Amino acid sequence: MKSKQKVLILFGTQTGNSEDVADRIGRYITRMNGKAQVVNLNDYPVTSLVNESIVIFVCSTTGNGEFPDNMKSFWKFMLRKSLPSNSLSHLKFCVFGLGDSSYDKFNVVAKKLNKRFLQLGALELIPLTLGDDQHELGYDAALDPWLLKLKDLLKNICFLSDSYIPDNVPLPPRYTVKFFEYSSTTTNVNSDIYNRNKLFPLATLKKNQRVTPDDHFQSVHILEFKIESDVHYEPGDVAVVWPENPIEEVEDFLALLNVPLDTIFTLVPTDADVPLPKIDTYPCTVRQCATSYFDIMSIPRRSFFEIFQHFSQDELEKEKLEEFTTAAGQEELYDYCNRPRRNILEVLKDFPNTTPHVPFEYFFDMIPSIRTRSFSIASSLRAHPQELHLLVAVVQYKTRLRKPRQGLCSNWLTTLKSGSSIPFSIKKGSIALLKDQFPIILVGPGTGVAPFRSFIEERALNGIGDNYLFFGCRNKAKDFFFSETWQELCKKNMLRIFTAFSRDQEDKIYVQHRITENGPLMWDLIQNRKATIYIAGNAKQMPQGVKDAFLEIIKKEGCLTQEEGLKYLQSLENAKRYQMETWA
Repeated sequence: MKSKQKVLILFGTQTGNSEDVADRIGRYITRMNGKAQVVNLNDYPVTSLVNESIVIFVCSTTGNGEFPDNMKSFWKFMLRKSLPSNSLSHLKFCVFGLGDSSYDKFNVVAKKLNKRFLQLGALELIPLTLGDDQHELGYDAALDPWLLKLKDLLKNICFLSDSYIPDNVPLPPRYTVKFFEYSSTTTNVNSDIYNRNKLFPLATLKKNQRVTPDDHFQSVHILEFKIESDVHYEPGDVAVVWPENPIEEVEDFLALLNVPLDTIFTLVPTDADVPLPKIDTYPCTVRQCATSYFDIMSIPRRSFFEIFQHFSQDELEKEKLEEFTTAAGQEELYDYCNRPRRNILEVLKDFPNTTPHVPFEYFFDMIPSIRTRSFSIASSLRAHPQELHLLVAVVQYKTRLRKPRQGLCSNWLTTLKSGSSIPFSIKKGSIALLKDQFPIILVGPGTGVAPFRSFIEERALNGIGDNYLFFGCRNKAKDFFFSETWQELCKKNMLRIFTAFSRDQEDKIYVQHRITENGPLMWDLIQNRKATIYIAGNAKQMPQGVKDAFLEIIKKEGCLTQEEGLKYLQSLENAKRYQMETWA
């Protein structure tokens, strides 16, 4: 009998949705008695593609049509001109994309990836399939029929039998847990296999200042960190941090478990291809794991309930959990979890006759790991030696649930005490300051202004004063971030600022209005003085509004048609003279 072929599932994600879908596909194949390996694209050596037979890609599109961070290196390699047109002719593949049709560049990452693999000779198993977060059933509307197609294909390609592990039987966990018989407080287990504090530089908090008044709708903080002397970053770079769960929520979660909380444990993968999780630090205790690894504050996805329902000891709870795992039950699940933003910890509490019966090792399959968070660096390293500044808006809002919803990382960062040290890393952002002396036009409403402080400080040190900043916020008196810095630079003729305080008058004024008002100046800077335009901020409406404003200026001042104006804008993007960094 022919042996089964392994199916490799690679995911590119920024928010975790792609990882969730990839895990569901992996379990689906496993239930067909197939071999599946789910791998983060960051952890996959791209040159190994020559050894693969079947690959499924699950990838999301971020911001304004950008590749997720864990996919950028992979994509850069795939674009090499030296790759022969038949280099992937041995490979069968399919792509499932995750996007949001309310954005212009809907699922553009999946489209580009699919096209590139076809160019390199790979055989497409299933036509490109695009999940849409705007659908009433979310990504499941596209995923459920896609899985049925996959099942029929893999039966023939992977030589799978007709046998199927029933849905009511739990699959083996990804890891088995081994507890040691001594306390972590008295004995160490060899040396750390993974220790974030040893692998990454540390940032020590020297200042944590709230810069919006107490009566403002949002708490925004400037955090100043002292960093190691050999850490280097450039204007436009991003700081990456690992948040931790709040102590109160950690204790609530631990109270639900029936395992020793302060005894060190290790994990043994059930499959040799499965990597160990990157817990800080590992080996560790359950308490440490609950603090720094399990994302108990995240909203559970369908895959969570697909595992959770197996352990229910209550007929009513089991019935409800099973409903959440079906396509027909997705509207109910959305109303229960997504609409009120109910988190995993709250769901575990809502099912008291199920949670105590979940074996601890299954939580590694049910609960995602805490994702890193990225923040634009709001300082020039030359202006602030051995320092790193962040501008952080605290995420907090109300839903129909009694307890206000809080952003994990923003609340963790802004409650840090002076002297606290945290591991961090530096990565390139979506925007980069060009090393020339041409003018720059900066559009950064709200906390989007953060990276532009580093831009302007850097250029001011070099004596370059052609800096034009469009800043918008609600009130001049309440959220005019870095106003003193701007005033000082304006006095030195290093900056010209255009402000839009939307709530300080009856008619709301936004940055795009100020751009339009200064059309002749903008056209002169762009056309005659070779200025570069940088835009940073919320991805929902602002970037399109700003783009429309520049398009109208280009058409009017340049006497161009709509098509010619769009081509002009595209030429600026291609030349890196129109750069954006946006976030949802």
